[in-house]
Amino acid sequence: MLINAELLLQYQRCKRRPFLDIHGDKSQRDAPNELLFKLQQDKIAHQLSNLAQLTYHQPDYPSGNWKAAQKATLELMQRGVEYIYKGVLLATYSEGYTLLSRPNLLVKQPGQSLFGDWMYVPASIELGKRPKQEYQVVAAFHAQVLATVQGVIPETALLILRTKNTSYAVDLFKWTPQMQQILEEFIQVLNLPNPPEVFISRQKCNLCHWYSQCYAIAQTQQHLSLLPGVTPIRYAQLQALDITTLESLANTSPTILENLVGFDNEVAPKLIVQAQSVLQKRPLILPYPLPKENITFTAPIELYFDIEAQPDLDLNYLLGVLVVDRLANTEKFYSFLADKPEDEELVWQQFLNLVWQYPQAPIYHFCVYEFDTVKRLAKLYNTPYSSVRPVLNRFVDIYEQLTQSVALPVESYALKAIARWLGFEWRDKEANGAKCIYWYEQWLKTGDRTLLESIQSYNEDDCRATRVVKDWLVQFFDDEYAWQLA
Repeated sequence: MLINAELLLQYQRCKRRPFLDIHGDKSQRDAPNELLFKLQQDKIAHQLSNLAQLTYHQPDYPSGNWKAAQKATLELMQRGVEYIYKGVLLATYSEGYTLLSRPNLLVKQPGQSLFGDWMYVPASIELGKRPKQEYQVVAAFHAQVLATVQGVIPETALLILRTKNTSYAVDLFKWTPQMQQILEEFIQVLNLPNPPEVFISRQKCNLCHWYSQCYAIAQTQQHLSLLPGVTPIRYAQLQALDITTLESLANTSPTILENLVGFDNEVAPKLIVQAQSVLQKRPLILPYPLPKENITFTAPIELYFDIEAQPDLDLNYLLGVLVVDRLANTEKFYSFLADKPEDEELVWQQFLNLVWQYPQAPIYHFCVYEFDTVKRLAKLYNTPYSSVRPVLNRFVDIYEQLTQSVALPVESYALKAIARWLGFEWRDKEANGAKCIYWYEQWLKTGDRTLLESIQSYNEDDCRATRVVKDWLVQFFDDEYAWQLA
């Protein structure tokens, strides 16, 4: 069986995915989504931009014929070419397993090897901006296979990242033992009769082609990973105490958990109330909620604010504001959109002009991104402090207020999950922030204005969803305090 670097990379993120990639029914995979396609294209573009300044050779071989690929790679190494792009190296690891290494680059260095007075070091070109553990483990994997082929262990391996100092040297003395341990664990998992247990981690799982299958299993099992606040570290601690169901967690005393790794005297009671909320299918006030006077209120005029951004361009291209005038009983949505990246300053000024028309109105948003972005845009465009500070003082983060005060029977505290629990629905049910990133990139390439219209629609719905959540939160606390005083 072939074990390649991609399998080892994915194993570090999820023990279940590479098992399914090898043994699973491929017809059960999800179709690739737009963001995954974009990331793949971005990675290719990043590789090509780093290769543009190099004179490199690429081995020629029939697709999928790895022995022929290694032979072609070895011929280039024996010739001593400076750079080899997408070389292929094989090494027998143990009975039944062959390691397949395909580093982005093999870079010639001075030294002694089977080829003469030169050797090669592997270089991986990654989209990340920092040398994550998973990258360094993969680099050590390439170095181990390369050592077998050239007869000498490379002194280092390189990571080429998306930072100013693009080249990072991997400490193989440190990372090779860890890589070997992970590799051994991976082989043991591959020999299991069944895939490892599911664990749903939204951030890591959303782009995986096995997500739907794993999520369905997790729902059937009422798996604790679906409970907000249950991280892999906390789940391991709960498992050790045989707390593996909603019922057992909901009935646990906080004192049993608060001294465990990943818990404390705030996390423990909050997580238990979260389990109780899901079990009882109703919202519950958390221990130590915000005082009533600190919970937001209904104002005569309210602004609801949401941003769409293009991270690769460091661009905030759409600032959307829903103006709700409760006295006049009117609503109006303003979509300040940068058709092209250089228009960001214009939409920033349009936003400021609008919010200053309502100097007393609270500005509601969901999560800290909008607040941080306004500060960044003010600095970027040299906006006077006197024009920005009063605006920031009116910002109200609905996410922060809600998550500090209430547990909801939801799987996530993302805006979509909460608003949908309250009965709100987006006009395009499949739209999300990741798709907007893809749509805006396609707009810049194609000029298809329907893409911008889809983004604007989604942004408006985000603002309206924020309003729904805010109105519910106000009403919930009014009802709770009225009940307590009755």
